[in-house]
Amino acid sequence: MRNVVNDYFDVAVGIVRKAGRFITQYGSGCEEFEVKSCDIDFVTKVDKMVENFIIHSISKQYPSHKFIGEESVAGGAKVDLTDDPTWVIDPVDGTMNFVHGFPFSCISLALLISKEPVLGIIYNPLMDKLYSAKEGQGACLNGEPIHTSKVKELRHALVAFETGTSRDEEKVKVVFENFKTMVGQAHGIRALGSAALNMAMVAEGRADANFEFGIHIWDIAAGCLIVKEAGGVCIDPSGGPINLLSRRMLCAGRAELANELSKKLTQYYPDHD
Repeated sequence: MRNVVNDYFDVAVGIVRKAGRFITQYGSGCEEFEVKSCDIDFVTKVDKMVENFIIHSISKQYPSHKFIGEESVAGGAKVDLTDDPTWVIDPVDGTMNFVHGFPFSCISLALLISKEPVLGIIYNPLMDKLYSAKEGQGACLNGEPIHTSKVKELRHALVAFETGTSRDEEKVKVVFENFKTMVGQAHGIRALGSAALNMAMVAEGRADANFEFGIHIWDIAAGCLIVKEAGGVCIDPSGGPINLLSRRMLCAGRAELANELSKKLTQYYPDHD
């Protein structure tokens, strides 16, 4: 299996780097966009171009493989996760950033086999940073090994925390409750505007923990593997095992920090993917 995954990985990295060129053409921002679920949830032609390019390119190599893509689902496709090899794609994670020219957006790509991630890639083409992991083989940034931090206590932790794109009244209330908790108890909080890049920061040891409610499998599938292979943990924000379809995620460099953080959070339970 390892040799097969290595082959998949080599092909995927080449495709992702090529797809990144669509993003770098708009490094100063993309003024043309469409609104999706609400007035802060965007999609651009680049999102669609990147996803179509990745699906087409991988399908030529592996015609029996399946796909779950953010824009395909937005267009009406179902999230159908089976035991078959399935590529999970977020073509531009951080579209709000991309629209404004804020250079924290990325391509997130994971391959799941038997519903478990076996490879993950997060690529920020504007900074040429490629985070990657293969199951059982560690995590890397541009080919060099990375590791999570050793911080075990929330009072010493820099926590990445997003407000998300939902205007749902209950969700907004939970966001503010958790913001107050983090301001009062964490060492600091940060928000990059990209779920995948927040997780990459945890994997690299630049942030110590990250949690989010309302994300999707395409936001976190690659990041979960990269964090785990870097030495961290990914759990449900309530403290149980993570479910990639639950739209809930908490990751940290150390299990002790993840467990402490889970006990502090006000919980929110969105509909599953």
